Amino acid sequence: MNQTSKKNKSIIPLLLAGLIGIFIVFLGWSARQASTGGTDITDRDYYSKVLKYNSTLVEKRAASVIGWKLSSRLVGRILTVNLSDKTGRPIDGAIGRLVVSNKLATALPLSEKSPGAYILELPAHYSGEFPVRIDFERAGARISRQLLLNIGQ
Repeated sequence: MNQTSKKNKSIIPLLLAGLIGIFIVFLGWSARQASTGGTDITDRDYYSKVLKYNSTLVEKRAASVIGWKLSSRLVGRILTVNLSDKTGRPIDGAIGRLVVSNKLATALPLSEKSPGAYILELPAHYSGEFPVRIDFERAGARISRQLLLNIGQ
C-alpha cells in the first residue's frame, strides 16, 4: 500500500508537467496564428458596408412609413425615375440626384419633367455597368435606392 501511494505521488508531477507543456505548446500555436494575419476571407470595407446597409434599411423603413415608392427605367442614356406615394399619386417638388459610385462620388441632379417624373440624360462618358444611388428629398422626408446601371455602347 505504501508503494502504490509513492507511485501515485510520483505520477502527479509528471502529469502536471505534461499539462503545463501542452498549455505552452497551445500558447505558442495561438501566438503564431495571431501573428500570421489570420484568415483570407476578410473584407477591409466590412464595417462601412454594414453601416451603409443599416442606413439603407432605416431609409427603406422610413420611406415605407411615409409610403413613398420609387421606380426607374433606362432607355438609351435617358434615366426616368417615378416617385409616388402609397396611394400611387405622384410626388412633385422633390429634389432628386443620382450619385455615381466612383472614386469622385459624382452627383448629378434629376430634373422634374412632370409631377412625380424625374429625368436625367447620362453623360456620354458613362458606359458599361456601374453602381449608382438615387436620392430624393422633400419637406424633410428622404428616400434612397441603390441601382446597377448598364449602359450599352
